[in-house]
Amino acid sequence: VVLGSLPILSAGTEEQKKEFLPKIASGEMILTMALTEPNGRYDAAGVETKAAAQGDSFVINGTKLFVENAHIADYMICVARTTEGATPEEGITLFLVNAKSPGIKVEGIPTMADDKLCEVVFENVSVPRNNMLGELDNGWSIVARTLEQATMAKCAEMVGGAEAAFDMTLNYVKERVQYNRPIGSFQVIQHYCANMWTNVATSRNILYKTAWKVGEGLPATGDVAAAKGWINQAYTFVTERAVQCHGAIGLTRDHDIGLYYRRAKAGELVFGDTDFQKEIVAQQMGL
Repeated sequence: VVLGSLPILSAGTEEQKKEFLPKIASGEMILTMALTEPNGRYDAAGVETKAAAQGDSFVINGTKLFVENAHIADYMICVARTTEGATPEEGITLFLVNAKSPGIKVEGIPTMADDKLCEVVFENVSVPRNNMLGELDNGWSIVARTLEQATMAKCAEMVGGAEAAFDMTLNYVKERVQYNRPIGSFQVIQHYCANMWTNVATSRNILYKTAWKVGEGLPATGDVAAAKGWINQAYTFVTERAVQCHGAIGLTRDHDIGLYYRRAKAGELVFGDTDFQKEIVAQQMGL
């Protein structure tokens, strides 16, 4: 919903807004964004898919990876390069592409988190010019703003997951008995839980602060990167300790705690892993 609706909300024509937004809100229509490619980058330099003008249409060729829910989407917002600009950010345009258009091939990508990601191949896919979203060659600013907001939404999901994993673990260690005492009475488990809580609390604080800046429209590129980089590590740390506290049952697919761990590992990569985020923070510091 976030990736499919925000670009239309911020850059769509009145006709596009009337056509798509009510249907997205009601659940009648599913949209997704086709951004990342085999190079795995979330920046403008990673956009290699081409869209060439041909009369009243554009013809798109390229491959997109890790497109969420592409197998059930009605439309995809495809990020494509329409010209070679002086910088990677120049020459990028967004298109609303009917997911059932001739020339589109969608294949699911099995992942440890079962998070419904797909490879999408565009082969001579024709898109009407009036399906262009925003201005020709000036689409990256739309993507960048959308990614900031979507990253905050992902961070909120991850912090919620970390809190849930911590709560489940705290209840478990109070009830699980070994050597005639709850395992939560052992110092090592107490330290695990204390560190888990600290990671949850700090993640929640950085999330709230950064989400406020994004919501107010303030410059927040470095803040968003710092938040995502921190929450990546915190969510993984919390769920790793949660699995450890649950013992062997935590490694099974029958127990919910294992799902949280798999989701944490998958979430690390969405919109850029911690190393990628650190590079952005360093750039914002002028390094």
